[in-house]
Parts: sequence; C-alpha cells; structure tokens
Amino acid sequence: MLFLLVLRGFGLLAAFLALFFSTTAQNPPTPSAGRILLLPRTIVSGDRATLAVLDVNGRLTPGAAVSFSNGDRLTTDRTGRALFVAPLTPGVIFGSIAGHEGRVPVTVLPPGETAASAVQVEAIPKIASITDRFEITGRGFCGDADANQITISGDPALVLASSPTSLVVLPPADLQPGRASVDISCAKRNGPPREVVFVLLTLQADSSPLAPGVLRRLTVHVRGTTSKVTLEAKNLAPDIAELLGGNPLRASSSGGAENSAQFEVVGRKRGSFLVSIRLLSATPRAH
Repeated sequence: MLFLLVLRGFGLLAAFLALFFSTTAQNPPTPSAGRILLLPRTIVSGDRATLAVLDVNGRLTPGAAVSFSNGDRLTTDRTGRALFVAPLTPGVIFGSIAGHEGRVPVTVLPPGETAASAVQVEAIPKIASITDRFEITGRGFCGDADANQITISGDPALVLASSPTSLVVLPPADLQPGRASVDISCAKRNGPPREVVFVLLTLQADSSPLAPGVLRRLTVHVRGTTSKVTLEAKNLAPDIAELLGGNPLRASSSGGAENSAQFEVVGRKRGSFLVSIRLLSATPRAH
C-alpha cells in the first residue's frame, strides 16, 4: 500500500494514493502519463508474455510506448497492458517507457529449463498488501495475462503482467485483512492453493500546522497480522522537510495486537511536503 502525505504550512492532509485499475474508466490516463513499467521477473525465449504501464496514481495506461534494449518496441492496448513474444536469445534485456529515464531488467530463460505440464508455484510472499501488487514465481503460468485465473478467498484478482514463469497480481478490491487462499490456474491446469496474509495499512498523523523546526510523528497501523512487517518511507520533497533517519527509510512494525510503525519528519520551510509509505513484502517462500 502507498500513502501520499501532503504537509502544508497551514496543516497536514493525509490521503491514500488509491490504486485504480479499471479498463472501463471514462477518463483513462493519456499515453504520456505512463511512469511505471511492470514486467515479469523472467520470460521464456520465444514464448508469450504480458507487460503493463501505470501512471503515478497506479492506473493502467493505454497507448504507452515501451522499448527494449534489443530494439523491440510496442504500445499498450486499451487495458494498459501489452502482449509480446520474448526474444529468442537468452540473457538479460531492459525495458523502458518512451521519453522517460529508468530501465527495468528482465531475464530471458531458455525454453528447456522452464517446461512444465502443470502449474507449479515456487515462491509467493508470506505477507502482502491488500491494495498493492505482489509477485508469484513458478512454472506453467500463461504468458497471456487474461488466460490466468487467479482467485483470492474465492474472488478474482487482476493479473497485470505475466509469463510462463512469473506473475504480477493485484488483489480483489473487496479483500479483507488476514489469511487468504490464493488459487492459480492456466489453460485448465490447476496449481495447489497457497496461503498469504494480506494486511491493511492505516495512517495516524498530527494535523496541526507544520513550521520550520517542528517535529511531526507519522504512525502507520497494520491490520491483518500480529507479526512484524517492514515499511519503507520515502521523502518526495526533502527541501521542505527532513525525514529523520534517512531517505528512503525502513522501519519494522511493533508486532502484537497493536501492530504499528512510526516515522518522524521535521519542517525545514513552509510549503508542500510529500512522503510515500509502502509495505515491503516479506521474502517469498519456496514450496
């Protein structure tokens, strides 16, 4: 989950940066709004795969141009995703959104090393956010994202990016915090269910005015688990305020019934102050 905090000279506005993935939205982002490229961690030589492009608000972005370091180019369709065929030569290639800096690596695997007659899950997070994407690795998935059927507690999830060996999945909108069964199938091939703990993050913050030298404490409450989780805060306006302890800054929650984590900022000057806070998924477990 990602929080967007806006601190102004006359107060604090705390709001969720909502993740909105709708292929039927009346006002989808313009192609130039694409900022985040989602690629499967690995793709299979000569096989199909799906990528996605998001804007800064997490919305799928139609018409976004994507280029690869091997010279391949493509454009996302009306769903904000694009189906493509992996290069024939194994190795690492890089993808990027046209007109923007930053490259995303993806490893092209030889087909003989990834063949599978059934869906096999090799790694899945122990803990994931209700409102953020998570990754599943294994074998026997479908490269066409919509050919995969992923359900969480019986409700369909959205596959954003996929390959035969990697999936990037967004949980259902109505999912409740706590343990949930994740079921995966592709082309009538079913994999064994996996259990993931999904958590909900909520923010508590002082709304009094921020001024130079004033200290503010941001408390993030964790619902859905009593285990400790790791959160990362990133100061997006360091000239306005300082995130104490570093930027970005990671903190572990307390665990227990009142599971929470705290971050502190101190004002440098009046103006808009932005901090993002997100859950760092626990290390995926192998099965």
